[in-house]
Amino acid sequence: MSRFFFNDRKHMVDDAIEGVIISSRFRNLTRLDTDPAIRVVVRKDWNKSKVAIISGGGSGHEPAHAGFVGTGMLTAAVCGDLFASPSVDAVLNAIVAVTGDRGCLLIVKNYTGDRLNFGLAAERAKKHGLKVEMVIVGDDVSLPDNKQPRGIAGTILVHKIAGYAAEQGKSLSDVRDIAQLACDSIASMGVAMQTCNLPGQNDEEGRIKRGHVELGLGIHGEPGASTIDSQNSQKTIAALVTHLRKATGPEARLAVLINNLGGTSALEMALLTKELVHSELKEQIDYLIGPAALVTALDMKGFSLSAIALNETFIEALQADVETAGWQPLVILDPMPLQKHRVIHGGTHAKPSENDAVKALVATITRTLIEQEDALNALDAKVGDGDTGSTFALGAREIAQLNDDGKLPLNDTAALLELIGERLATVMGGSSGVLMSIFFTASGQEVAKKQPLADALLFGLEQMKRYGGADLGDRTLIDALQPALEALKNSDLSAAVTAANKGAEATAQMQKANAGRSSYVNSENLNGVKDPGAVAIAAVFAGMK
Repeated sequence: MSRFFFNDRKHMVDDAIEGVIISSRFRNLTRLDTDPAIRVVVRKDWNKSKVAIISGGGSGHEPAHAGFVGTGMLTAAVCGDLFASPSVDAVLNAIVAVTGDRGCLLIVKNYTGDRLNFGLAAERAKKHGLKVEMVIVGDDVSLPDNKQPRGIAGTILVHKIAGYAAEQGKSLSDVRDIAQLACDSIASMGVAMQTCNLPGQNDEEGRIKRGHVELGLGIHGEPGASTIDSQNSQKTIAALVTHLRKATGPEARLAVLINNLGGTSALEMALLTKELVHSELKEQIDYLIGPAALVTALDMKGFSLSAIALNETFIEALQADVETAGWQPLVILDPMPLQKHRVIHGGTHAKPSENDAVKALVATITRTLIEQEDALNALDAKVGDGDTGSTFALGAREIAQLNDDGKLPLNDTAALLELIGERLATVMGGSSGVLMSIFFTASGQEVAKKQPLADALLFGLEQMKRYGGADLGDRTLIDALQPALEALKNSDLSAAVTAANKGAEATAQMQKANAGRSSYVNSENLNGVKDPGAVAIAAVFAGMK
């Protein structure tokens, strides 16, 4: 089934245009009231006293193109159907509607349909006595030998520069020349790990294999120029930067637009931005634009970079204020500021000590949790937010590193438990880190009072239950931990392993979770699925056997 919210595929673009117009914070947009098949968004405040700037193309690239209509950028945007060029008549009506004596510039992405429809409309408009010029943007550098490179996200930089020139009152020929110089100064390249889905079409197995990314995709989901067998952010950025440097030159001062192709999370976009500013391009970048969704490809899981070689005119144009919903202000690239601060911890100061048996036990437990990371995440994705494995593995890696570095008080059980509790509170996120910290800290304090280890661990459990609010039968890790610790006190490790496994298995039959993230999940989704926290506990006890 299609993964889109819509009522009627035929009216999807029209409905979206209405949403864009009524939500515009500048209240400066309107739609031409003409043939319903003609979808043209125009500036409501336009008086034809300056050169008009028109662009457009297929829909599905929002906020492009209607999101860039407004003072300082586009005068009008002509919207086609999804990934389809608007008709000649639609473009012609846009030209006639907004063009005065100063003339009109068309900014067209280098796709055959756009070139033909905008080009023919321009020729027809000239027959009406209108002055029309056109520039074609071909900023995609993924295929260096291609004589007709595609126009992709760098197109909006041309919108911005041409729009500024027009707003300054320059002549049509001057605006055209500045826009053409911008076209010649921009290099763009996209990458994706998953192509886009089209509304109304059934989902199919993706072209891009898991663990790979495709370089040089078009904004309509066209296959890329090459594939790399990694989704590593640093390697991906490095691959794009190589192409951009070659196209713009190693000496050029750059502004780089970081464009979300529609389906990449804000977290990933921020991470990719960090990689960009630490890449081989870092010494050339003066400004950033984004990261943001500017020219998308519906829900494509990917991003693109567009670099423009700067001059004073371009800088002035890109910095100028606009009244559009989609544009992102230019940001000067400075190093990340750091504020000195003394770290405050809980105050555990334990002297490292050696104990081979305890060292081996800590290594086993941490290794078990690290190895279970993917399996626990997959299990948690069914009943939670899919991060249980990563959360436990994060804490395990911290303790494992301290163990390897000889920084643990291995011969002092009380100090060891308290130190583990302190570190887990620092490095593990969410409630799991706090709960585990409470467990180990309280247990360590009891051992320091000369309580037997089994009793101390049960006390730690009770403190965790007290603060966390969960109890036996609530479908949490307690369902495996409590019976295991009780068996450990009354019998031996083998009995504890059996009890932990039995407790974890029992969670699969619990129809309702009364605590933890699973308590927000419908009971139908819980049926037959073991609690990931309980599974983690069972795995730890099994590993110790």
